[in-house]
This record gives sequence, structure tokens and C-alpha cells, in this order.
Amino acid sequence: MSVLEVEGLAKSFGGVQAVRNVAFTLDAGELLALIGPNGAGKTTCFNLLNGQLQPDAGEVRLAGTSLIGKSPRKIWRLGVGRTFQITATYRSMSVRENVQMVLLSHHRRMLGFWRRAADLYRDEATALLERVGMAGQAERPCSVLAYGDLKRVELAMALASRPRLLLMDEPTAGMAPKERIELMALTADLVRESGIAVLFTEHDMDVVFTHAHRIIVLNRGEMIAAGPPDAVRGDPRVQEVYLGSGAMFGQGKDKDSAA
Repeated sequence: MSVLEVEGLAKSFGGVQAVRNVAFTLDAGELLALIGPNGAGKTTCFNLLNGQLQPDAGEVRLAGTSLIGKSPRKIWRLGVGRTFQITATYRSMSVRENVQMVLLSHHRRMLGFWRRAADLYRDEATALLERVGMAGQAERPCSVLAYGDLKRVELAMALASRPRLLLMDEPTAGMAPKERIELMALTADLVRESGIAVLFTEHDMDVVFTHAHRIIVLNRGEMIAAGPPDAVRGDPRVQEVYLGSGAMFGQGKDKDSAA
């Protein structure tokens, strides 16, 4: 059984159909990229999957359980994690404390006056930080971290809830080229190790074509192509959409105009 099944997903805002008849599956241990020009419907699709928006039509199932009508928190509890384009950390708290806060929520831990939150799940938080290469900065406040390091902390926070599905909305946005490569290589390693299913959007086409097992291309809310990277790269409709925005695939350049 697939981790994620999406069938006939649709969403309109007034007269604008942001997502129309989107359908795909995603298996455990798979990295699936969702790409398209600006306004293609990528973020709307993400928001439909984790409950921030409710679809006008269609079905979303996580391991056979329908997510339609459920709140983002309930969907998170069922095993859907998410990272965002702009990092969401508590800046005044330490790196380890940020991860501990997620662990406290995941374990439904109620605190009493006799036990500090900072004393709970320290080892588990440290282990997660080691996985993303941030254990050496565990005591530093997030306010002083470089942006690339904040992205790693956010990834550790997402992993703290032990998701079956991880949604990564432009995970390398705002990062330097070297940081982009390192973060996505780390994500690919984690997928192999843990079997998490990952759906991600991305600006950098080199990142997409290097790491994605499969690619879905949206244009004006519709799927125009889906398949392995080589097949998508050679698809005439995809070439038309991206060449029209000035983007080229596989040329070793940043493709910020293409997503």
C-alpha cells in the first residue's frame, strides 16, 4: 500500500482554479518532487494535503486513512510532517530546546511544576540533531544560527514527530548553492535510512533532477507530466512551460525562475 494516495484533488478561489484533478501516489522511501512555474498550484496542493485548506473535490489518504476534513494537527498526529519556505523555529530557545518542544507534543507529555521541559527528551533531541549534523550547536539559540543551519534544525523538528510522510515546501529556498546540495543529500540519506516518504517543491532544478526519484509537473493547477527525471526532462509540454519562463534543465545553473 502507498503511504500517500491523492485522487482528483481540486481547489478554486473565486473564479481561479488553483488545483484541478491532481492525482498521484507516493511510496515509503521515495522522494517525489512537485514542480511548476510560479502560480502553478504547488503550495495550494501542499496546503490541501496537510489540512490547511479543504479541497472542493478529491480524496487524500495516508496509509489508507482519509485526511479530508481533518485539522492540520490531527493530520500531524497521523504522521504527516512539514517544513516551510520560511523557517519556523523559536528564536530565543536553544537548538535542542526547539527539538524538545516537538518531542513533548509528540509524546503528549504534560508538565508539572516539579519538572522542567528542558530536562525531558534531551537524549532523543540530541540524537535527532546528530542525524542532521547540528549536535555541536545544540546549546546555541536559534537567533544566532546561519540560515542553512536553521533549515537543518527545522528538519530535525519535523523528524521528531516520526512522520511517515514529510512535506518539504521549497526546502532550499534562501540557501547558498553548497548548502542546498548538502541539505538535499542529507534528506536523501534520511529517506534511505528511515523509509520516510517525501514530497517536496523546489526552485533549483539541479536539486530536483539530482535527488528526486519521480517528478510531477503542474501548470495552472493541472498535472502536465509525471514520471522519472529523464522522462520528465524530455517531455515536450514541460520543455515548453519552462523554456517559456527562460529556464533550462541540467545546465548546472540556479533555476529560480522555474518554480
